[in-house]
Amino acid sequence: MIPRIPVSVDLVVLTVRSQELSALVWRRDNPPYEGRWALSGGFIQLEEDLPAAAGRVLAERAGLPGAPVHLEQLQTYGYPDRDPRQRVVSVAYLGLAPDLPASTEAHMSWQPVASLTDMAFDHRRIMLDGVERARAKLEYTSLGAAFCPSEFTVAELRRVYEIVWGRLLDPRNFHRKVTKTEGFLMPTGHTTTRDGGRPAMLHRRGPAVLLHPPMLRV
Repeated sequence: MIPRIPVSVDLVVLTVRSQELSALVWRRDNPPYEGRWALSGGFIQLEEDLPAAAGRVLAERAGLPGAPVHLEQLQTYGYPDRDPRQRVVSVAYLGLAPDLPASTEAHMSWQPVASLTDMAFDHRRIMLDGVERARAKLEYTSLGAAFCPSEFTVAELRRVYEIVWGRLLDPRNFHRKVTKTEGFLMPTGHTTTRDGGRPAMLHRRGPAVLLHPPMLRV
C-alpha cells in the first residue's frame, strides 16, 4: 500500500516595521516545540491548488485578509524528520509587503527576523531561505519598492535596501543607480519633507520587473 503523505503550506511573510525586517509568527502553545515561534501554515485541502491554499492560509491563519501581499512559491521541504509526529511535505511561500498592519488573529505577531533564533520544526531554516530570496530579489528585480508605500522618496527606498540587506549604502551612489535604471522609478511631480531637510522628490514603482543593471550587494 502506497503511504499517503500530508502536504502543508507554510508562509514566510516579511515586512519592514519600526526600521527592522520582521516576520509574521506565532508562539506554539502545544507540543511539539511548545513555546517556540512558528510560521503560519496549514494543510492543503483536497479541492485546492497550491496558490489558493497559500491565499487561504494568509487570510485565515496569518490573519491578513485582503492585505496587498506579494506571494510567490519559495521552496518545497520534504526530508523525513522535519516533523516528529508524522511525515509531512511543506510547500513554503514567501510574502512581501510594505509596513503591514497587525494580524487580525490574536496569536500572530510581528517579530524582528534577527530575534527569531529558536523556532519550531524547520521553520527557522524556511524563514532564512525566505530572507535570502528577498535579499536576492532586491538585487535583480524592482521588488524593493514593494516594501514602500505607493509614493516614496529615494531615501525611503534606500532604507528598505539597508534594512533587508543588513548594511549601510552610499546615498549618492544609490540615488544614481535607482534613478538611472530604466523603468524602476517614476517621478510623481510632487515633493515631501517627511525625510527631514530639503523637499525630496516622490516616486512610484515603475513598470520594470527586472533591473538592468542589477543592484548588487557587493
